[in-house]
Amino acid sequence: MTEDHKHTADPVSSGKTAAASRPFRIAHAAADDWAHAAQACADQLGPLEGECNLGFLYASDQFAGDLAKIVNYLKQHTGLTTWIGTVGTGISAGDCEYTDRTALAVMAASFADGSFRVFPAISRDPTQLSAANRAWITSVSPGFGIVHGDPGNPETPRLVSELARHTAGFLVGGLTSSRGACHQLAGRVTGGGVSGVLFAPSVAVQTGLSQGCTPVGPSHLISDCVENVLIGLDGRRALDVFKEDVGELLARDLSRVAGYIHAALPLPGCDTGDYMVRNLMAIDPVHGWLAIGERVAPGDRVVFVRRDPLAARDDLRAMLGNLRGRLGESSRGGIYFSCVARGANMFGAPGVELAILREVLGDLPVIGVSCAGEISNGRLYGYTGVLAVFG
Repeated sequence: MTEDHKHTADPVSSGKTAAASRPFRIAHAAADDWAHAAQACADQLGPLEGECNLGFLYASDQFAGDLAKIVNYLKQHTGLTTWIGTVGTGISAGDCEYTDRTALAVMAASFADGSFRVFPAISRDPTQLSAANRAWITSVSPGFGIVHGDPGNPETPRLVSELARHTAGFLVGGLTSSRGACHQLAGRVTGGGVSGVLFAPSVAVQTGLSQGCTPVGPSHLISDCVENVLIGLDGRRALDVFKEDVGELLARDLSRVAGYIHAALPLPGCDTGDYMVRNLMAIDPVHGWLAIGERVAPGDRVVFVRRDPLAARDDLRAMLGNLRGRLGESSRGGIYFSCVARGANMFGAPGVELAILREVLGDLPVIGVSCAGEISNGRLYGYTGVLAVFG
């Protein structure tokens, strides 16, 4: 299943400049300490002042406490002063995936002057955006944004949705994955909510979303529920419907569904069959109830899905093939947000997703980060891969 977005600038009316057509530069390095990793990345990038005006930085979560030092070093040694990013339990660049290793992945990009706006974390609602940022949004009407969210803030999904409505923009990104501090970077070290960068409609970008799960049965009408607890489906006990969908083998031993079977919420009005996967939180065999990781209401629909590595590979290839057909010859670089449950956890070996990206898209400069939830079109997903490619 894919959810796609495109925004292609009109080269006549967009004021496209040389800066807006330069290929992006990427750099990455693993090292025991942040200083050596930052030095290696700065050396790979070389001087950037006057060449690039926005940097993307993803750091291993072990470097979370050093994020300010890392970005200050990169500013001083490259001349690039504006950076956004976050930390993750896994990061990637090019054909290298770093999981449980101390590493950095950076990308230096160039955009037309005034075509983007960085904003630090908002933790309550979009009114927390600065007056200058609100004025820019009003005057420019941004069409796209890259955002990072704090998984520890229960309001993050709502914040992402409200920010998308507030800006009328197509937002993609991910929730920070970290075993420690969930720091983000948006001009400075920030966190606690949603931060990132918004782009003017003149910035050309294409996106795609690939699912990591496949349905095990049809969608069902939620006939009775309380908050996140499914009580009735199609007028029957929720657990009875669930057992029919997962099959006799799993139904006999429900402990085996943990981490394998999930609930998914189909998107109303979506013609691609897209859905948002949520974890199965608890099963009450006495009452026949199921608790899932999302509030629902009577009349909503739910489908049960399973993690499927083979289907995930096929879906990723299909999404990338569709994306490649929409990309121009001047694609400059991309950012890949992948669920922490994908990678080696799903595909059995590191680097599988990166290999598929290169197989389909060639040598496009791409960096990525493992996320605790992925964002596409202002919605929070799980077990997915989300790619944004700038033209």
